[in-house]
Amino acid sequence: MKRRNFIKNTALSAVAISATGFVRFNGNRFEGDCETTTDILGPYYRPDAPLRTDLLIKGAKGQKVVLSGQVFHKDCTTPLKKACVEIWHCDTEGVYDNDSPDFKYRAKAYSDDKGNYSFTTIIPVAYDTGVGFIRPAHFHMMYSAEGYQSLITQLYFTGDKYISKDITASSPSAAKRILDFKNGKNGEKTLAFNVTMMEKIPASLAVIQQLAGLYMIAGGKDQKVEFYKRDNLLWVKDQSSINGGYPLMYNGNNTFASYGPIEETYSFTPQTDGSVKLVYSEVNREKVKVVHEASKSKS
Repeated sequence: MKRRNFIKNTALSAVAISATGFVRFNGNRFEGDCETTTDILGPYYRPDAPLRTDLLIKGAKGQKVVLSGQVFHKDCTTPLKKACVEIWHCDTEGVYDNDSPDFKYRAKAYSDDKGNYSFTTIIPVAYDTGVGFIRPAHFHMMYSAEGYQSLITQLYFTGDKYISKDITASSPSAAKRILDFKNGKNGEKTLAFNVTMMEKIPASLAVIQQLAGLYMIAGGKDQKVEFYKRDNLLWVKDQSSINGGYPLMYNGNNTFASYGPIEETYSFTPQTDGSVKLVYSEVNREKVKVVHEASKSKS
């Protein structure tokens, strides 16, 4: 699919952040207490990050920063304990640890009884994606809790000269997720980011299992698109991503959509013979909407 090259070249991440840092899912889309932005999940997410809050590496370069905040229930005021919070970012050379057993600058933790979480790490740097496109420095984070829609976020930093050339960070709707560092003790910097979780739209595991599989694109000369189940979500496969693909939001009635401004929808229709028909649309880099048809044979 054309979107995959776009993903590879831009390395965007899913974001849903409001002015105060609160994020909500209203049953159809992410929204906040003011303007909200969303982006697709980037290619550097790596599952199974270790449980820890200190990401510092002895002898490694970098400005120390403490990133902390609270996670709240959907009422926006009740602290949510035992929410899983994941963080990942590059090092001072702009490199992500995609395969070492050390999981450098990758971690997860759980919020305490008051919803608090905190990570101690270094400030990441801007980096060249390999095609001459430089991404601004950013943190990736994911928040998840039972009964709620998972939140995948990305935070930028005030003063980064590459923000103006980044299609996501330079968007007017992204202004509230470009954050200021505060001065902490002993020369460290601090950042605060709070999240309110909202109820998710569940797609039943039976539905996901039925829809997962390999689909042949009509008229595509053996072109294929593959879907699979992970973490109770339907994912679309993408070999350019180290995590294997990208999750899809469930919109009801066997219809799914991608996270973010790159418009992509997938409508599945199970057939009486056990096969599944798929119609999916995408807006390519030329901003032209393209519709495809595909099908999966009976299992």
